[in-house]
Amino acid sequence: MLTIAHLSDIHLGQVHRRDGGRRARRRAEQVVAYLDALPGPLDAVLVTGDLADHGLAEEYRQVAEVLASRHPVLTCPGNHDSRAPYREVLLGRAPAQGPVNRLHELPGADVLMLDSSIPGQHDGLLDEETLDWLDARLAAGRAGVPALVAFHHPPVDLHLPRVDGIRQFGEAGLARVLRRHPRVVALFCGHSHTAAATTFAGLPLLVAPGVVSTVTLPCEGGQGISFDHPPMLAFHVLDGEGRITTHYRVVPVMD
Repeated sequence: MLTIAHLSDIHLGQVHRRDGGRRARRRAEQVVAYLDALPGPLDAVLVTGDLADHGLAEEYRQVAEVLASRHPVLTCPGNHDSRAPYREVLLGRAPAQGPVNRLHELPGADVLMLDSSIPGQHDGLLDEETLDWLDARLAAGRAGVPALVAFHHPPVDLHLPRVDGIRQFGEAGLARVLRRHPRVVALFCGHSHTAAATTFAGLPLLVAPGVVSTVTLPCEGGQGISFDHPPMLAFHVLDGEGRITTHYRVVPVMD
C-alpha cells in the first residue's frame, strides 16, 4: 500500500493585507509541520505547483526551507512559478526555459510530475515536448508498476468561474497519451484552490485544496475566493488492487 500526501498552491511570497508574505509562509509551515508530526511514514508529499507567488529566486529559497520534510517531497511548477529560478534554486540545475518534467520511482508506483505552465500566462498546456516525454517514460517504465501523473492545471472545467477560464487546454493530447498506457491509475492537480474530485480520460482526477486560500462555488456567494478557510490537504492511498482512495484533511492554523 502506498500513501501520498498532496497539497498545492502555497504561493510563498504572497502579500496579504501588507503582511510581507508572513501569512503564506506561516500556513505552509504549519501544513508541513502537521505532516512531519504524523506517527507513521508517508511514501511522498506531492506539491502540485504555485510554490512561489512571483517566481523569484528569493521565494524559491523560502520554498526549499519550508518544504524541507522528513518525507520525500515531489514538486512541479504552476502558473505563478518561473522555470529558470525554479530549476536553479530547487533542483540545483542550470537555469533553462524548457518544461520541468520529472519521473520519481517510488517503491509502489511511478510518479510523473509534469509542467503544465505557459511562461507569461495563467492558463495551462502540456506541450508536445511534455506529452512526448510522458509517452516515452510510461512506455519505458517498470512493467506492472502503477503510474500516477501530476500537474498543476486541471484539464476539465470544475465549475469555478475564477478557475475554468485559466485551466489546462489542449487536453485531447493528454487523453490520447493516457489511453495508450493502462498502468496509469490516477491524475493529480492543483491550481483550483479547492478540494475536488472528478474524472478525465476515464481516470480519477483528484484536485488538491489550496494552502494559501480557498476558491468557492457560486452557490457559496462572496467574491469567489476566501482567505478565511483553513488550509487543507489530501491523502491518496493506492492499494494492491490499483484502487486509489482519497481522504481530505483540514489543518488548523492561526493566521
